[in-house]
Amino acid sequence: MIIILRPHSTDADVRAVEQRVREAGYEPHTIRGEVRTVVACVGDESQHASLESLVSLPEVDNVLPVQRKYKLISRETHPDAAVVNAGGVAIGGPALQVIAGPCSVESREQILATAAAVRAAGATLLRGGAFKPRTSPYEFQGLGDEALALLAEARAAEGLPIVTEVLREGDVDKVAAAADLLQIGARNMMNYSLLERVAATGKPVLLKRGLAAKVDEWLLAAEYIVKRGNRQVILCERGIRTFETATRNTLDLGAVAVAKRECCLPVVVDPSHAAGRADLVLPLALAAIAAGADGLVVEVHPRPAAALSDAAQQLDFAAFERFMQAIRPFVAAAGRRLSS
Repeated sequence: MIIILRPHSTDADVRAVEQRVREAGYEPHTIRGEVRTVVACVGDESQHASLESLVSLPEVDNVLPVQRKYKLISRETHPDAAVVNAGGVAIGGPALQVIAGPCSVESREQILATAAAVRAAGATLLRGGAFKPRTSPYEFQGLGDEALALLAEARAAEGLPIVTEVLREGDVDKVAAAADLLQIGARNMMNYSLLERVAATGKPVLLKRGLAAKVDEWLLAAEYIVKRGNRQVILCERGIRTFETATRNTLDLGAVAVAKRECCLPVVVDPSHAAGRADLVLPLALAAIAAGADGLVVEVHPRPAAALSDAAQQLDFAAFERFMQAIRPFVAAAGRRLSS
């Protein structure tokens, strides 16, 4: 941290600040200028109290960090882009990966048919909700354990790695046993005990951005996982809540560009949850590709109108096939390729 003192600070002011810095467990290095004096503080923030509270001292004008708080994933410490292996699929490499499947696993017929259709169209991972967080307690909550078994059957049938959400710490082990990539949903991005519990599995994690989370909060949530020794983290931008109601959420592509520049982790985009309507999924996906996304998460259902959750934003099989064909030239223009 750097402490900037008020203009024309006296020697007594400087000594007072230096003393407070030492009391907090840091070593002060003072730099005097003609008008301003700056105290650079050296120490491990994880072992000592934060110095940000010193801004309340009458001698102090401001306290500024000199390093990113998300030190383990920052480009400052890891300049090269990371590649995450999810069930044999490389996310963050030269290929743009497409994760596709229904919002919820509803039946054996539905998930097996969807797995076959999305694999044939070129998707490389299968998504499907087993446990569903719903705003209303009266809405479909997912099939739970039955859905995990059906996802495992779909993986065996089609060879696609499985992506599914884990909601509770008590479910982590069984979800990790069934899935190749564990999803942390937007509502749980700041559930830090769940993040640490998921990290302990060693499985790759798809971390969705919170409904109103700032980019640094999103990255710090990823830092919780990495700090526990699991570097297999993929960030997912899925839109944030704003004043706008034309779409379900506001897709923040600026956050994609910032995350790619600030940290080493792969970043994928979920245009389905951002749009909230099937007709906007393709244009938002094309914009995400142009912004540098490493992958896309797209909701696909055999009969969207009959879906038990998020019906309006899911593509049917024919629409998903057209989607995959439409993105190909844009993927190539971005210097990437599709795995299929």
